[in-house]
Amino acid sequence: MAQNKVQYQRGLSMPEFFEGYGSAEQCEALVRGWRWPEGFSCSRCQGGWHSEFRREGRLYFQCTGCRYQCSLLSGTVFESSKLPLPTWFLAMHLMTQAKNNVSALELKRHLGVSYPTAWLLKHKIMQGMVDREQGRQLTGRVEIDDAYLGGEVHGGKAGRGSPNKVPFVAAVQTTESGQAVLMCLSQRPFTKESIRDFARSSLAAPATLVSDGLGCFTAVRGMGILHEPHVTGGGTASVSSPDFVAVNTVLGNIKTSLSGTYHAFGFRKYAHRYLSQVQYLFNRRFDLRAILGRLARAASRAAPCPRGAVLAAELPC
Repeated sequence: MAQNKVQYQRGLSMPEFFEGYGSAEQCEALVRGWRWPEGFSCSRCQGGWHSEFRREGRLYFQCTGCRYQCSLLSGTVFESSKLPLPTWFLAMHLMTQAKNNVSALELKRHLGVSYPTAWLLKHKIMQGMVDREQGRQLTGRVEIDDAYLGGEVHGGKAGRGSPNKVPFVAAVQTTESGQAVLMCLSQRPFTKESIRDFARSSLAAPATLVSDGLGCFTAVRGMGILHEPHVTGGGTASVSSPDFVAVNTVLGNIKTSLSGTYHAFGFRKYAHRYLSQVQYLFNRRFDLRAILGRLARAASRAAPCPRGAVLAAELPC
């Protein structure tokens, strides 16, 4: 059996990581280049003339024109963090190279930090993935299905009514032959209004939505998107249908990955971040060697994500 070229591609090895990102000087130079590719620019007056100094080992800039001071990390995801930049880069490396995700507990052990620090670090990085994937749109042939995260609570309501189950939509753009190209995962209820909102933000005409005939998916009619229902009756017939190979494979991988990595997490509060991490990595899976640089560059240009914002993450569902 031939090897899957994407799955067996060469990633960024640990020796290569430490060679390119192992020192604070290397990481600082990269962040500086990503933030100001044409040289320092003051965030207040946009002046370029400046002086540089260090305070407690951190690099600071002072604008010559308005005397405003800022650190290299202010205005980025790294803002206010006491962790050295190489620790951040190592966390991003571990999160982007692992096949089945990395838990906060595993990050704690690899990074040598406390569990709360590892948890906050992970969620800040995942929030960056949320932001990068917000504008993602699918076109052409798109397989879509409804799914749930979370299991039943012992003694609680069973089935779809379980309070620990979070509904989400999985949509996969494929080639005409059914090969998966891109993916969108969105935490939302299965209502026509919700699916209409999903279509506006995540689908771009011309698109053909291939579904199992669930009533809410008919909401895309009249939006320039064709709806192609294939009623399977659910159960094994739905899973084995050749019309949904891509989306069923993606859903199987998501559930296996999450259940194998995390014993438990706040599904209702943080599901959108975990789903966005899966989506971010899937949509960049063709070049594992470049994914760390892309994520670190995005983090250098992203707005700060303070602890309060991380904890207040709950989405209405």
